[in-house]
Amino acid sequence: LKASAVAEDYRQFLRRWREEYVYELLRLGREVTSFRTCEHIAGVHHVSMTVSRAFKAGGGKIDLGLISAAAAGHDIGKFGCKPGEYVKDPVPIRLFIPYGVKFKELRKDTVDMENLQSVFVQVIRKPERKVILKRGVRAEDYFTYCAEVSCEVWGILASMDSLCGEPVCLWLPDGYRKPETSTYVQGVEVASDYAGDIPEGFDDITLPAAEYLAFQGEPFKGEDYSQAILSVQYAMDHYDPAVIGYEWDDSNPRIQLEPRGERGYIELRAIKRRRSV
Repeated sequence: LKASAVAEDYRQFLRRWREEYVYELLRLGREVTSFRTCEHIAGVHHVSMTVSRAFKAGGGKIDLGLISAAAAGHDIGKFGCKPGEYVKDPVPIRLFIPYGVKFKELRKDTVDMENLQSVFVQVIRKPERKVILKRGVRAEDYFTYCAEVSCEVWGILASMDSLCGEPVCLWLPDGYRKPETSTYVQGVEVASDYAGDIPEGFDDITLPAAEYLAFQGEPFKGEDYSQAILSVQYAMDHYDPAVIGYEWDDSNPRIQLEPRGERGYIELRAIKRRRSV
């Protein structure tokens, strides 16, 4: 390290590694995800340093400190492009979103009817727009979707500009599905004339202007997210839009927003004016 041109940077790298518990986080990640990043990094580092030391021993000029840091850090904070390039030309990148890990053990499939909370309902109108989305295989909900396509999809979508300011999850009617693809998808709503980048493996659909009933629950604690979702869905399933002169429009996707505790869980279902009898 003494002969390295990046000696001080390397020391700072080691300090950050310790102070930010990178190793511990990588080990924890192994416990709750299918990724074995720590073992991969160790293997890459071992191979890199073995080859580099042999090259140096043979008289080659090489900076072992630089090689060591590059190998150890090559899979940390990887977004697919350099920061400077992103500033000049923002493109969709893989932001880390922890929901698949954070909520996996808190999941519930039943709702406690004795503790139902208030649900706010309002009519909103969405314009014609495109949705850039990632299709699954057979998924009908978030957890099966993540198992099929990984939780990284949301991070990519979160890096993109959206008409509504955030990504969305959708349950697609048959008319918007491709053969052998899932009902449940994640995507981002963009202008109908959008001509920007579409990430590799993603697709786009065009949705017509439509009215929706937005159901919004009360704010909730993170550990109560499952109860919050089920309460809103129960209210939606038992609501009759005929009381306000509408009927359900199942030709348009049902939409789910990110479950944020500070604002309550939000889900939207399309409606149309009720036909006169």
